[in-house]
Amino acid sequence: MSQQSPDTVFQEWHDNQAIAEQMIPMIGSLYRHNNVVVTMYGRSLFNRSVIRILKDHRFVRKVEGTELSVQDTFPLVKAMMDLNLGPAHVDVGKLGVAFKQRGDADAEAFLRDELSEIVDAHDPDAGNGKPKDVVLYGFGRIGRILARVLVEKAGGGNLLRLRAIVVRGRGDIAKDLEKRASLLRRDSVHGPFNGTISVDVESRTLIANGNAIKVIYADSPAEVDYTAYGIDNAVVVDNTGIWRDAEGLGQHLACKGVAKALLTAPGKGEVKNIVYGINHQDIRDEDRIISAASCTTNAIVPVLKVLNDEFGVEHGHVETVHSYTNDQNLIDNYHKGDRRGRSAPLNMVLTETGAAKAVAKALPEFEGKLTGNAIRVPTPNVSMAILNLRLDRETDAETLNDFLRRMSLDSPYQKQIDFVDSPEVVSTDFVGNRHAGIVDAKATIANGKNAVLYVWYDNEFGYSCQVIRILQQVSNVHFLKLPRAQA
Repeated sequence: MSQQSPDTVFQEWHDNQAIAEQMIPMIGSLYRHNNVVVTMYGRSLFNRSVIRILKDHRFVRKVEGTELSVQDTFPLVKAMMDLNLGPAHVDVGKLGVAFKQRGDADAEAFLRDELSEIVDAHDPDAGNGKPKDVVLYGFGRIGRILARVLVEKAGGGNLLRLRAIVVRGRGDIAKDLEKRASLLRRDSVHGPFNGTISVDVESRTLIANGNAIKVIYADSPAEVDYTAYGIDNAVVVDNTGIWRDAEGLGQHLACKGVAKALLTAPGKGEVKNIVYGINHQDIRDEDRIISAASCTTNAIVPVLKVLNDEFGVEHGHVETVHSYTNDQNLIDNYHKGDRRGRSAPLNMVLTETGAAKAVAKALPEFEGKLTGNAIRVPTPNVSMAILNLRLDRETDAETLNDFLRRMSLDSPYQKQIDFVDSPEVVSTDFVGNRHAGIVDAKATIANGKNAVLYVWYDNEFGYSCQVIRILQQVSNVHFLKLPRAQA
């Protein structure tokens, strides 16, 4: 800025806006016609605004230490349009940095080399495959966010279709449907639904961005025959938390039209607890009931995994500072749980968490190594896990942060671990973050073998994105990610 006039700076911004506007339909076409999701260091650029695209380019300077603008990536996106690409997630940010560093002027030749696995691999006659039917059993906080994400991802190669939600109540159907639609349409935490929602009372259907979602009224799984609604071989995602063992969740499998059941809470007994990115490969075709564990478990397990692999973890304590949930009372009233009967918006509430013990279900090497506790605080969303660890070898904060930064940018855990080094971030800055957890580098403490890490997580949205990833896994929806991770 010091060497540029204000008019020059403004013109550059104006020109970049114009280029981003040109990129948007190209990114949309690649998604819809080629099943190619264009990303910027793991952040999808599909269906994003001009400003969001410019901000994501700006983000690269923080993570790579080099400037990257739409003027650098536009030639790559434009060239991708002519390469007849097959399905994949393509990180144009990483490609843009490499292209810029190479100083090559031929974008198409560069991409033919970097994306050789998918060049000329598009088969328009093959179609996108047969979509997998998904049913949401329960339509609370997690259920509605899952609905938002599923509708957003409908199209391209996602192959997951939200066909129905199951809720209780048989009163005034028209009024009930409108209330369900309204709760999906407007959210006090996550803002308005990105699109349109209409109600068809006669068919008991919500239509969200062209997706027809049947509303089924039932008081128990035994009442539902999904085939009567044209739903077959479906995955039922149980968001109620009422049943958490194989016997209870097995009620879903007894319904006609159901293939698998996925629980959005920690499973009990022999139910596999899956943290996507860590142990999702443990899912077998014969597994008909699985759990997505808890939001806290999803937030801390990826960080613990990479730390243990690199430094070794002798033992530790996990303290979660967790936003209040619907399980607590708005004002003081009876509650079967200790302390949870006290007013959630007015108190910090010390309570228990099973997340520390649950870690061992995804990472058996942590059996007996962790203790845990939780404090519920008067915020509606976004929580934090404080990891107080004793490592096997000595390190310092700079080394720890540099390692975790690399894991967040270029490793198989890129979708699970995010990284922030701003001195000003607070909890609301992470609303809508799609990662399982976000390492706060400025808060990291390390002294010899002792380390304390602070991990933020959107306990609603970030967790729901992990659930979607498990849905894709059990539905055999897999994406090739290019360029390939280096670690």
